[in-house]
Amino acid sequence: MRIALLTYSSKPRGGVVHTLALAEALAALGQDVTVWTLGRGGDDRFYRPVDPAVTVKIVPFPSVDDVGERVLRSIAALREAFDPAGYDIVHAQDCISANAVDRCVRTVHHIDHFTTPELAACHERAIVNPYAHVCVSAAVAAELRDGWGISAMVIPNGVNYERFATADGRKWRERLGPYVLSVGGIEPRKGSLDLLAAYQRLGRPDVRLVIAGGETLFDYRSYRAEWDALAASVHPEPVVLGPVADDELPALVAGASVFAFPSTKEGFGLAAMEALAAGVPLVARDLPVLREVFTGAALFADTVPDLAAALASALDSGGGNRVAAGRQLAAGYTWSAAAEAHLRLYHGFPWTSGRSSSSLSSPRN
Repeated sequence: MRIALLTYSSKPRGGVVHTLALAEALAALGQDVTVWTLGRGGDDRFYRPVDPAVTVKIVPFPSVDDVGERVLRSIAALREAFDPAGYDIVHAQDCISANAVDRCVRTVHHIDHFTTPELAACHERAIVNPYAHVCVSAAVAAELRDGWGISAMVIPNGVNYERFATADGRKWRERLGPYVLSVGGIEPRKGSLDLLAAYQRLGRPDVRLVIAGGETLFDYRSYRAEWDALAASVHPEPVVLGPVADDELPALVAGASVFAFPSTKEGFGLAAMEALAAGVPLVARDLPVLREVFTGAALFADTVPDLAAALASALDSGGGNRVAAGRQLAAGYTWSAAAEAHLRLYHGFPWTSGRSSSSLSSPRN
């Protein structure tokens, strides 16, 4: 079966991590997989090496300041470059790539709520137009069902368990001392201001707050300015690493005393699952989706005082029995299982039923 997976960026965002891992797992099952993406900021490759069994197509994309224009140009650039002919399955992994193709399967990782008319229209089309839907959690699938009457297949993420379970974090602990880690950058959806306020309330000068990551499609400069102003009053001042090299990430995660995951919206929580694989205590926002995925392996909190209290408890206890439960939980999510579930979905479509992996036909209207 020839499969095209489309994503919007070459940077290490959750949906991109998902796309590459799924592509490699599908290729390991004997499928002919091509990943299409936009090369933002002059990128001509992904943030990490990709298994040679997967074909990679990078579409050049120049920097654009205005968010609305950036989204519309992204859609246009990917649409112009991508040719669906010859693929049995075209699978869009986000709003931009779903708008760039006429017929596709769509993974809805989480549901956004835009106020800009262009973005709201793009978001709506990317939900309504695909002929089949995948969600990485039952909570997001319920949002699709309740909001649009759409039935989605739930296929959870995998996690590269061994990569994080065997990581050695001593170098980062020696460099930073004890630290609370958040991965995903500084932005509203990641709950960055709440985390910073909770860290300030924690009052533990022996523990640093470390923020890694930062690539985003949207403009959060005003939010970042607010975060920076508060950070300047916090002691010790938080460490903002920005994007971290892929080969350094497991050690950074493994070195953390606590992994903080105060996101206000998530589809699954892959970064948090990687932290559990590394044996790091997890404090997560009290969201239905995170309760679904992490119950028994995390401390949950919602308000700033509750986040501070949960961080203190995790620091003082070292995670207790939840660490072992977290490792066991993470070990149960594999990319091979995710790939097999995707293939069952793909083979259920009438134009792929009974086809060999060498089939070159495309879905028809």
